[in-house]
Amino acid sequence: MSQIITISWEFGSGGRELGTRLAELLDYDYYDREIITAIARQSGLDEGYVERTLEDHTWQAAPLTFRHSFSSVNAVQRTQTKLLLEQRRVIEGIAKTGKNCVIVGRSADVLLAGERPFRIFVCAELEAKIRRCIERAPAGESLSRRDIQQNIRRIDKGRARIRELLAGGA
Repeated sequence: MSQIITISWEFGSGGRELGTRLAELLDYDYYDREIITAIARQSGLDEGYVERTLEDHTWQAAPLTFRHSFSSVNAVQRTQTKLLLEQRRVIEGIAKTGKNCVIVGRSADVLLAGERPFRIFVCAELEAKIRRCIERAPAGESLSRRDIQQNIRRIDKGRARIRELLAGGA
């Protein structure tokens, strides 16, 4: 029987790094970015677009104004829903291979609950996450500590909403 390890994390806490190291140490297959690549390939969409769409959780709270109509909000929701379903198929396909693996993010622990993966959640104090984000910021990025803190909270809140959505349908 294969062992699936899922790693969920708070933004900035080092979940990806832990997943990489764990997979190397255990000699397990590692899935992170590969999931986005598979979704893009299977849906015929650009990887960058797929990643942005799956990471952007603002569609759930999009206000209707004279520039936004129900149809445009619904189009965004349909695209994201389609990509979330494709993400589920990809992750379930990984589990069906029967190989030992580490799957980082993408709510894999929720999607694979029936497989009973070994679930790891990585968290850190806010100050440590801010420091980590500053240390690993791309060259030329100049966000203030306040901006980084707001981004961490926004991203974590969006991830929690998607987890709730998926848990309801899992």
